[in-house]
Amino acid sequence: MLNLVLGTLAGCIIGCITGIVPGLHSNTAAGAAAALAVPLSFVFGVEGVCCMIVSLMVVHTFTDCIPSTFIGVPDPDTVLSVLPAHRMYLEGNGAAAVRISALGSLFGFVFCLPLFALFYFVLPQFQGEIDWAIGLIVLLAATLLIVFSRAPLWSLLLFLVSGGLGVFGMYFSYLSFGCFGMGEVLLPLLSGLFGIPVLLQSLKRPGTVVPQVFSGLGTKRGEILKSSLKGTFAGAVVGWLPGFSSGTANAVLAIRKHGIHFDEGRPHGYLLSTSAANTANAVLGIAALYAVGRMRSGSMAVLAEFNLPSLPLMLAAAGCAAAVGYFAVVLLSKTGTLAAKIPQKPLALAVLLLLTVLTAVLCGPFGIFLLVISTAAGLIPELTGISRLYCMGSIMIPVMLFTLGILTF
Repeated sequence: MLNLVLGTLAGCIIGCITGIVPGLHSNTAAGAAAALAVPLSFVFGVEGVCCMIVSLMVVHTFTDCIPSTFIGVPDPDTVLSVLPAHRMYLEGNGAAAVRISALGSLFGFVFCLPLFALFYFVLPQFQGEIDWAIGLIVLLAATLLIVFSRAPLWSLLLFLVSGGLGVFGMYFSYLSFGCFGMGEVLLPLLSGLFGIPVLLQSLKRPGTVVPQVFSGLGTKRGEILKSSLKGTFAGAVVGWLPGFSSGTANAVLAIRKHGIHFDEGRPHGYLLSTSAANTANAVLGIAALYAVGRMRSGSMAVLAEFNLPSLPLMLAAAGCAAAVGYFAVVLLSKTGTLAAKIPQKPLALAVLLLLTVLTAVLCGPFGIFLLVISTAAGLIPELTGISRLYCMGSIMIPVMLFTLGILTF
């Protein structure tokens, strides 16, 4: 029992670190855990290591809102929440933004538990039909997002350009080779498309951000429940269908007759939905692994390398991690006051340097090349006034081509 508690606690600490450090992801930490499987198993036992992997993954879905909000650097799972959260920070409401995100994640965990049983017992019976339809579902979602955009032609162009970058990066992923062996392509790809353009904008703001004042969440109980439930549903779709991000699924739900509306003037509901979807996606990925052996994330791929412990144990570790993650974000929300006192230009330059170094160390020269060309594509939304949402073609197009049997990566 002590090994299980220590493993869960270690995972929570690591998840906090990967969440608040720009450019790090829980998959990276899980990969390191796989490389150190023997000594970690000696310390925590196999079940303790599995608890560590699950808890770090869940805590990461809570704490990854910190760099997205206070710096503007996204995590691959929440790239579309960067702009509304960072905008609230620039307006002096950064603490409210991260607390809203944490609350959405907490409700996302609670609401996804009933869906867990559905995923585990029912959906495996229809897995063949689901696999056949994945590419078509992603294509339908992409078509809806483009047709209902403010500038369909520019949106289509950005979707195709980013999709081409995604195909290029994944097809030649074997060239991504860093100091620790094979690297990933999502770090340079999504940092260039979503993170670095925001940092470049910060270079134009040499002063400090307006003082941060927390005067409440600014949202009602009904909105919290409604938006979190909607986000959990989106996360359920993401948890079983590859190719969607939490933000993309929420974007589909935000389609209205006259376009896609995220309530940009008041983004509370969107932050709640995206955070709930992110956490629900991670937790329901456990169901996909146990039910049909599908690995929906790098963390689940690492977990699958071990002798899987009992499912209730994994859910217990996830529940403990959700509680720790929520209270960790509430405490870390106070760091926005410190970040606001730091001049934006030096901070942006420091994070740009950190992302570049991480890319070079983890992904090598190919990662740097991919980072540069994806950054060029990531400037298109600013120049054309369209949403950065369509950069998700970098994920959606490769998934469509793969599931339809057109390309093999």
